[in-house]
Amino acid sequence: MGHEPQHAHAGPLVHLGAGGPSWPRELDHIEVPPEALWLRGRIELLAVRPRVAIVGSRAPTEYGLTQARRFGGALAAAGVCVVSGLARGIDAAAHEAALERGGATLAVVGSGVDRPWPEGPLAERMARSGLLVSELAPGTPPRRHHFPLRNRLIAGLCTAVVVVEAAARSGSLITARWAVDQGREVLAIPGRVDRPLSIGCLELIAKGARVAIGPSDVLDVLGLAAEARGAPPLPTTPLLEELATGALCADDLSRRLARPLMGVLAELAELELDGRVSRGPGGLYRRLA
Repeated sequence: MGHEPQHAHAGPLVHLGAGGPSWPRELDHIEVPPEALWLRGRIELLAVRPRVAIVGSRAPTEYGLTQARRFGGALAAAGVCVVSGLARGIDAAAHEAALERGGATLAVVGSGVDRPWPEGPLAERMARSGLLVSELAPGTPPRRHHFPLRNRLIAGLCTAVVVVEAAARSGSLITARWAVDQGREVLAIPGRVDRPLSIGCLELIAKGARVAIGPSDVLDVLGLAAEARGAPPLPTTPLLEELATGALCADDLSRRLARPLMGVLAELAELELDGRVSRGPGGLYRRLA
């Protein structure tokens, strides 16, 4: 697992006027371009490209969280800036995975960057090791109507938008519609047809969105798949190091690592999806890579 850059304090508030040398030109061509942006955190991350948005439900399933972490971590490791909206659920999982890989991640918030919502440890980490972005002036509180509007910035900053889990009336579908209107690529991760949180993604796919089965599908869209295949191997984790000694079940790993069983199972699921472990008879996990 990568290492998050260490920064002692949250970055200062920076005002960026439209048309300046650091201005993201992608925003010049969206509906109602912002006149200015406020930034807080690692300002240099605004220059990292390509950018990909990962969005989805605030109340996802464990499957959705696993996919958000899987895609966020893999894209960050490939040098992509992971963009989302800091919301609980899918947004938070994508940001956290990117930070854990030591990658670039940017959150567009529906408030002033000095009052990110929701407050908490992730907002603080993003202000230190990621980047908070808003078109709203410092001091502006979060308001319901701010969030659909900020979604046009999430889409506008990115080359592609990946929707992980979304109900039929999810705000993530607003981001996807902005992306289509702005000529961005939209990808959706399929889910079970009998789950309400799969309906939004399945509808997007039916309307022509690309199917995203793995991070390589997104890298293909970005033209980075060949580079990713030539990248150095992913770093190991304590769990993978335990499996290097032989096959183990989740209970054994939980005891050896002194970690909660559910957390171990979640990491195993992510590693299995990445092709780094396999689950065999008797629930024994073996390391593959």
